[in-house]
Amino acid sequence: MHTVTSFPHQVRVIENTFIDMPDGVRLSARIWLPEDAESNPVPAVLEYIPYRHRDTTRARDDLNHPYIAGHGYASVRVDLRGSGNSGGVLEDEYLESEQDDACVVIDWISKQPWCDGNVGMMGISWGGFNSLHVAAKRPPALKAIISASATDDLYVDNMHYMGGCLLSDNLSEATVMFAFNSMPPDPAIVGDAWRDMWLDRVQNSGLWVEKWLSHQHRDDYWKRASVNENYADVACPVFAVGGWADGYTNAIFRLMENLDVPRKGLIGPWGHKYPHQGVPGPAIGFLQEVVRWWDYWLKGIDNGVMDEPMLRMWRQDSVPPNPSYPERPGRWISEPSWPSPHLDTREYTLTRFALDPEATSDTAVRRDLTVRSPMSSGMAGGKWASYAATPDLPSDQREEDGGALVFETEPLGESLEVVGLPKVDLTVAADKPVAMVAVRLSDVAPDGQATRVTYGLLNLTHRDGSADPQPLEPGRRYEVRVKLNGMAHEFPIGHRIRLSISTSYFPLVWPSPEATTLTVTTGSSRVMLPVRPRRDADDAGLRPFGEPEAAEPLSVTQIETGEHHWRTTRDLETAVTTLEIKDDQGEFVIDETGTVLRRATTEWFSFQGNDVESARGETQTVRYIGRGDWQTEVRTRTVLTSTPEDFVITAQLDAYEFDRFHDTSRRIHSENWNRTIPRRLV
Repeated sequence: MHTVTSFPHQVRVIENTFIDMPDGVRLSARIWLPEDAESNPVPAVLEYIPYRHRDTTRARDDLNHPYIAGHGYASVRVDLRGSGNSGGVLEDEYLESEQDDACVVIDWISKQPWCDGNVGMMGISWGGFNSLHVAAKRPPALKAIISASATDDLYVDNMHYMGGCLLSDNLSEATVMFAFNSMPPDPAIVGDAWRDMWLDRVQNSGLWVEKWLSHQHRDDYWKRASVNENYADVACPVFAVGGWADGYTNAIFRLMENLDVPRKGLIGPWGHKYPHQGVPGPAIGFLQEVVRWWDYWLKGIDNGVMDEPMLRMWRQDSVPPNPSYPERPGRWISEPSWPSPHLDTREYTLTRFALDPEATSDTAVRRDLTVRSPMSSGMAGGKWASYAATPDLPSDQREEDGGALVFETEPLGESLEVVGLPKVDLTVAADKPVAMVAVRLSDVAPDGQATRVTYGLLNLTHRDGSADPQPLEPGRRYEVRVKLNGMAHEFPIGHRIRLSISTSYFPLVWPSPEATTLTVTTGSSRVMLPVRPRRDADDAGLRPFGEPEAAEPLSVTQIETGEHHWRTTRDLETAVTTLEIKDDQGEFVIDETGTVLRRATTEWFSFQGNDVESARGETQTVRYIGRGDWQTEVRTRTVLTSTPEDFVITAQLDAYEFDRFHDTSRRIHSENWNRTIPRRLV
């Protein structure tokens, strides 16, 4: 990434200012301003998240916000109430109070002497979510948003459930917030009140995984912040951004199709990262695109940004499977609108272990094929949303296909470019009232290596929707549709397209209450691929992206190195298989503030043999923050197990003050949770 040290505007930084909420709570903000903004007011851009601007996100903030400010904007980074140095307690994600606070913040920003009254909002993940949520609130000063790695539907495409199946990322995300919500504010900013504020957080933030597991269907809890409930609520322009290795990309297609405002979509090869830091690469000059967007919508500069195609995507080339590739070869393609008028649907009928483009439901022989997948099906599946911190992408799918029904084409006589959202229609029957199906689409090279290019999940009790699931009648045939994640991929000449069907996909998704045997009827089952005819001239004419740029990186001194790994072990004596995911960032000092940070998370997902009741997820976190005689540490542990009837949660939180120099510590809070939550057809 190229470091930019000279901008059109000199930048000054306000390390902290407080914004008063109507109920008396103060939100903490860090602000970057063009030096002359108070005499020459400028538009403002807000990023509003719970991840601690003074320390945890300081490195990313220092890359992004000075860059935006240097191009003539007030760039404002605000911590949600209950996070960082903001007052209050954060009790859950995406609450209405969070959105109301944001509207107050935007109004406050618009009235500052350095702001000309026009405000934009941007963010990735949580900040991408609430940019959409706040846009739907329509605060008058908000003129446009950028939403990266986010969704319009909290239930359908989030870290909690997929196709009505419980994702293990539900536990992972709860762990992230368990740790963040338990960290103290900085006494250098909030003064002597820091300890009381900290105790308020650890005592009252709650166990979020319990809340999320208590809402297993698409009810009002999820609808409250899902803009797809009424797309018309969003009245300002939207720039939606994501990556194929992320978990949120399907929402970009829906936003392009359903919003009725000026909008653009960008999908690269990336995981859960801003595109100028994108991995797998290639990363792009995303901050230049951000400035172009704000120049158009906040300054009224006609730079042609809205004359370009609505949706731009990285069409990926075929590659061998690799759980951690740094680059994904391909090329940029575009569509003028979505749904695209240029796509055709190609159908393949499932015959006896084949995908036949010539057969139809009228001509193909119908056969019943059965599968009861081992618990190990899914160990090569990677993570629901790749963070590129560990080798968390899917590996060779041959490791999975031994426990699946497999259907594939003959070697392709011509290349095939598939772009969009594939669907699979299945005729199925199960021997239990609750069952799931995992469907994977792979690119199979002539040497047999199989690279997963997309997948879909369906809890079959959700076959008619997730608001009111219904149990299966064992043995009865059902017609179901499995929606696969969006993709843009070219299958080369000589390769095969493989469809794999399994009844488990652990640990990416929690197993069904009982092991199930699924019967799939060929002849009446089919896969539908959106095929894009090549338009090389159009694609070659796309405006190229610049090289990745950012402001000067944060200066830190590493004290202890970190460790990142993704390891699977199988104990042949006990038949226990365990996936261990370690994300330890070590210990380092932020040189500017003298703050010492340690941040480590370890996750374990395990099972024994093919016993679905042995499925277990455990997470542990350590968060240390200190400076001088202010030294604190929080440790959390969460364990999720299940029976056929219940989910079982045990959790612990311990918060400490201590003196490293004298090797003394004092535990200021300890809490334990034991919760049993009935399974509701999950």
